[in-house]
Amino acid sequence: MSKVYSYLGLARRAGKIVTGEGAVENSVRRGQVLFLLIAEDASANTYRKFSSLAQNHNVSFLVYGEKDLFGQAIGQSPRAVLGVTDRNFANVIRDQVKGSVQEKN
Repeated sequence: MSKVYSYLGLARRAGKIVTGEGAVENSVRRGQVLFLLIAEDASANTYRKFSSLAQNHNVSFLVYGEKDLFGQAIGQSPRAVLGVTDRNFANVIRDQVKGSVQEKN
């Protein structure tokens, strides 16, 4: 597992991750989410919904990883979308995702 998933697990244990589509959507609308991660294997509808929501509320987002791995990292069932509510975790996870994407190319 990459460092991204380790940081997601740490953020979850610190209470700085929002999971589940309804909870993430509500938290984005309340301005609590600073960064969104959308799984690469999320449905097209989920991608459209959350990318649009993020853009409308000025929340940065990236598409990365798989639902199953998100779930494993945070100790829950598979999740298509994760919202990070802490600025430091958001910055570290965003940097790690961008680094991982560049390494793949």
